[in-house]
Formats: sequence, C-alpha cells, structure tokens
Amino acid sequence: MNCCIRNSQEEDVGQVHSIYRHHVLHGTASFEEEPPSVEELMRRRGNVLDRGLPYLVAEVDHQIGGYCYAVPYRSRSAYRFTVEDSVYVDHRWNRRGIGQMLLSALIARCEMGEWRQMVAVIGDSHNAASIRLHQRVGFRLVGTLQAVGYKFGRWIDSVLMQLALGAGDSTPPLDRISPRRRATFGEAEPLG
Repeated sequence: MNCCIRNSQEEDVGQVHSIYRHHVLHGTASFEEEPPSVEELMRRRGNVLDRGLPYLVAEVDHQIGGYCYAVPYRSRSAYRFTVEDSVYVDHRWNRRGIGQMLLSALIARCEMGEWRQMVAVIGDSHNAASIRLHQRVGFRLVGTLQAVGYKFGRWIDSVLMQLALGAGDSTPPLDRISPRRRATFGEAEPLG
C-alpha cells in the first residue's frame, strides 16, 4: 500500500463525502443521522482552514483512503488552546494503519501551533477500534457520557479521551490569537 498524508484540497471533498456518508449511514462514530451534502462538507472544511487548523487526507493509490481534521473544542475563548480531532477511514481500508498515520500527522501539525490539548469525543463506547487508535498515539480515557445519543434504535455513549500537545499545561501558552479574534471566538458558526 502506497499511502501519503497531505493537506486536503477542494477536489478531495467528493471522496471525503463518500467516506463520511458511509459512516453516517452505517456507524455510530458520527451522531449525524443524515449525511450532509458535498457543499456542506466544503463549507465545514473551509471553516477548519479559516481557523488555521489542519484538514488532512490519506491518499492511497491515487484515492482518498481517509481524512482527519481538528476543530476548536468549544467556542468560549478560554478553550482556545484546546482542539478536538475527527478521523474517518474508508471502510474498505480499515485495519491497515491509515487512521494511525492520519491521527499522528494531525497531532504533529497541531503541536506546531498554539494548541496545548487535544480532545477526542468518540461516538459509541463500543467503538473499540477508535478507542484503541487514540490509545496507541497517547490519548488517555477521561470519561464516558452515557446514553447521550440515540441512533439506529438504541442509546449511544460518547467516550472522552485527551492528549497533551507539546508542553501541555506545564507552561503558559504563547497566545498568538489577537484580542479582536479572541473577542469573536465564541461567535463563530458551529463546525459540525
């Protein structure tokens, strides 16, 4: 398998849509019940990039085998040094290490910025593959929100995991966000 992790491009969004659509319709990793349109995924990608956060794809033999991105964990300004990750792998490419390559690259990119914590909100406590993936790259379990989602006729948990980025909380952050941007941080549109 020839796999390259790279920045996403607009032309990748169609394949990203196909991957995400499958996860929405057949899995509980996402709590969305209806797949968003390609245009909506394009808008969400734009929001990620506009915030200076990474949106990466795994290119496998000239096809997108998976993707990942980071978004602000919460909209309030005090959370500005914490991001949340999302990783989705094409179901045809499961168990080939693509998720770990993507998540490792995402962590490395976020460590180059001002972010100090990464949170994973994993849909479904039965999602052992995603929990193991996050553990392999250093995340620790911090809690489970029980029965917070309802999909496919059953209640679904959210598993919370956390990873310190770079110096973590051992030193104060270098705040590169301008006071104007910080003032509007909480007013941004939700990313999905």
